Amino acid sequence: MKKTIAIVLSLVLMFAFTAVTFAAEKAAAPAEKAAPAKKAVKKQVTGEVTAVDAKANTLTVKGKSGDVMLSTDDKTKVVAGKEKKTLADVKTGDKVTVKYTEADGKNVAHKVAIMAAPAKKETKMEKAAPAEKAAPAAAPAEKAAPAAPAKKKAAGY
Repeated sequence: MKKTIAIVLSLVLMFAFTAVTFAAEKAAAPAEKAAPAKKAVKKQVTGEVTAVDAKANTLTVKGKSGDVMLSTDDKTKVVAGKEKKTLADVKTGDKVTVKYTEADGKNVAHKVAIMAAPAKKETKMEKAAPAEKAAPAAAPAEKAAPAAPAKKKAAGY
């Protein structure tokens, strides 16, 4: 009788430990699967193109927070205004805005918008000069004394 109770008790304990072990393995498995499946983060960078390699389908843009290296694929749209372009049309020094996703340490560009070339510096200087001349002419108008408020009439007949 004592032998039977000892055997039954040892079998129950063995099944209990086995169940706990399997439960621990199942709980660990979803945690391992969740770690590599990071969500792709959508981002945007605006800046100057510092490097273009059309053969390797890569593009480097110097933005406010530093250089961003981007790869392109067949789905990447390259536009200048409303015109469709290719990566070969992007030149070093061009101002661009790139919308991309960051996933698994890779930046994949979805849209590259080439901005219009900036106006020549001479044109900007010519426009700035008349504005400076107009400023002194407006200054005397500011010095004029404000008009005195109208006096109220007395309420008598």
